[in-house]
Amino acid sequence: MAKIAKTNAMRLLDAQKIPYGMLSYEVKDGKIDGISVAAKIGKPPEAVYKTLVTQGHSGELYVFVIPVAAELDLKKAAKAASEKKIEMIHVKDIQKYTGYIRGGCSPIGMKRHYVTFVDESAATLDEVIVSAGRIGTQMVLAPGDLLKAADANYADLTH
Repeated sequence: MAKIAKTNAMRLLDAQKIPYGMLSYEVKDGKIDGISVAAKIGKPPEAVYKTLVTQGHSGELYVFVIPVAAELDLKKAAKAASEKKIEMIHVKDIQKYTGYIRGGCSPIGMKRHYVTFVDESAATLDEVIVSAGRIGTQMVLAPGDLLKAADANYADLTH
């Protein structure tokens, strides 16, 4: 079996000695949205989380990690970040700010650390699944380990 090249996210978890599993999925069909990914890896959508990058009214960037089937509530996100208003950044800017691309953006190991929030629904799960930082690869880890690795806090973030 071919050795899988480590992503920044995996290297960060290894350095912190945080245990994680890896799941791979086929990307040739172009279906890389979170719900399709959940189906491909055989996991319920409630356990698979997507990483969203936003910008606050102050100009600061924030990262929100929410279930793939959920929608970020921008008012709740702004409240969590103590901002007047929050907006999604443009897809074309994701790589510039994070070092990752759309569909492969991990909340762990970005170019810079941004204030990060994980939807409080993760606290009820035994494991959460997030992007490993590359399209086609997901990481499975305990919610508490995700908070530790991403230096994140829980918040109520979805509709």
